Amino acid sequence: MSEETPSFDAQAFLNNLTQRPGVYQMINAANKIIYVGKAKNLKKRVSSYFNRPQGTKVTVMVSQIADVQIIITNTESEALILECQLIKQHRPRYNVLLRDDKSYPYIHLSEHEFPKLGLYRGSKKESGQYFGPYPSAHAVRETLNILQKIFPVRQCEDGFYAHRNRPCLQHQIERCSAPCVGLVRHQDYQEDIRHAILFLQGKSSEVVEELASKMDQVASELNFEKAAFYRDQISNLRKVQEQQYVSGEKGNLDILSCVQAAETCCIQVFFIRNGLNLGNKTYFIKVPNDMSEGDLLASFIPQYYLDKQVPDSLIVSHDIPQQEWILTTLSEIAKRNIHLVSQPRGERAQWLKLANTNAQMSLSTKLASQSGYQQQLSQLQQILKLDNPPKRIDCFDISHTQGELTVASCVVFGSEGALKSDYRRFNINGITPGDDYAAMNQALTRHYSKLVTNTEKRPEILLIDGGKGQVSEALAVLEELQIQGVLVVGVAKGPERKVGHEGLVIPGQSELLYLGPHSPALHLIATVRDEAHRFAITSHRNRRDKKRKTSVLESIAGLGPNRRQQILRHFGGLQGVQNASAEDLAKVKGISHALAEKIYDVFHSS
Repeated sequence: MSEETPSFDAQAFLNNLTQRPGVYQMINAANKIIYVGKAKNLKKRVSSYFNRPQGTKVTVMVSQIADVQIIITNTESEALILECQLIKQHRPRYNVLLRDDKSYPYIHLSEHEFPKLGLYRGSKKESGQYFGPYPSAHAVRETLNILQKIFPVRQCEDGFYAHRNRPCLQHQIERCSAPCVGLVRHQDYQEDIRHAILFLQGKSSEVVEELASKMDQVASELNFEKAAFYRDQISNLRKVQEQQYVSGEKGNLDILSCVQAAETCCIQVFFIRNGLNLGNKTYFIKVPNDMSEGDLLASFIPQYYLDKQVPDSLIVSHDIPQQEWILTTLSEIAKRNIHLVSQPRGERAQWLKLANTNAQMSLSTKLASQSGYQQQLSQLQQILKLDNPPKRIDCFDISHTQGELTVASCVVFGSEGALKSDYRRFNINGITPGDDYAAMNQALTRHYSKLVTNTEKRPEILLIDGGKGQVSEALAVLEELQIQGVLVVGVAKGPERKVGHEGLVIPGQSELLYLGPHSPALHLIATVRDEAHRFAITSHRNRRDKKRKTSVLESIAGLGPNRRQQILRHFGGLQGVQNASAEDLAKVKGISHALAEKIYDVFHSS
């Protein structure tokens, strides 16, 4: 055994290990959790790592074990839930990691005399009805757009609705019946709401039948204009049914397809709710060890569903080990029986086949993209004369509006692309407005002073959006912090500022290095530079918008929300406060003479 191999007496540990269910955590010499697993029988499961032949990657993982910590649970379901929580908390290197932090969006029907339909994301705290979940906000907006065309139900916020005195544009383009100004009877509006609910519940056939009956009725009464209205509604509903409904499917189910190649796994999830195809979502997972597609799905499903609403059935592309364990836990959480089918028949088999095709295509596209990215890194290595392809590239950019509210951005690209969790933004203060050199100096100093001792997050290449002046500023910061081994490269605008004609500013070279518009290395540099530019502009706009929404009164110490509201009400708005004298301000209840002087000085100091 080499000196670097952790010393762990596996046999002594196993001799005293319990056979109860629980969770085991494998820890390396640096006291980091590298793997979390669950077991019905801890002794039997953990022993298998040390007493049986393993694949190459598992053998490498086992060689790094310095300690194993055990958490005993009362039940197998408890162990499964705890395993998922620990994986999300510690993100161990050798576990399947699901990067899915966003909550799923729903369509929300509010409780109101004239309810509104809208997109909703987050915990279901607001009263009303919820429909979904949908795979993305785009899918929700698309569904809402369809609903507006068929059922003119309002989608505006309650605050906007309450202050209308004339119909808005949505009514003019026939997408809202304008209940805000009384242009629709309450009874008729509720009928539209009822039809919208039936549609969202997958019962559009019932809606079509009702509308057809009404069309016949008004046509017999010679009200042909109303009959034409119902005819158009029916026609639009028929089109939606053709586009979005799964033939013969009435329940709630998800279809999960898993394919893997070149240490990368793609899992596609198709969402079917009440027969309505809500779309799909794609997940790419780096395969941590020798795992089959069934093993990957067994790791994916608990992490994915334990904090979400589980559909009645899961259709999966491969047989799943420990299937009963997973189903029991999901059924306990959902408080109803959940079914899992790996060999569906009929229509469901066709949908699984379609999901497999989509997953395979997505994985092929991903691998092709990664191959192109690796080629770009390789050429960048050659051009910059590095020993190895860069594993980390940082890029900084500055954004402001005529020197106001300057923001610096730092984006990071790794060996597989953007590392968005490592992006940083810096609000720049205390500099001369518009001084980009000072802004760059402050951002670089603040960022890299934290990395003086953390060599893991130091880049091989530091890209600066700018010319020789910005590069000199970056070199000065790195020298001051005594950070070595970082190549600083400036990205200067090319002739006539044309994209693809940028020049690289490299320390020690008097002339700019032009790679040409077809260079893969330049494409990579431009991609990283543009991402830094986008991130800087977005951050600056957010900061600017936040300031514009902030009242100057909020900066006055001693003037809390209640006093601000009282003083604004007294003078009829901010303009009235600005024109008031200190004596007038002091007449407001709760405003002392000293505070009145403070308020007056804020508006009238030079």
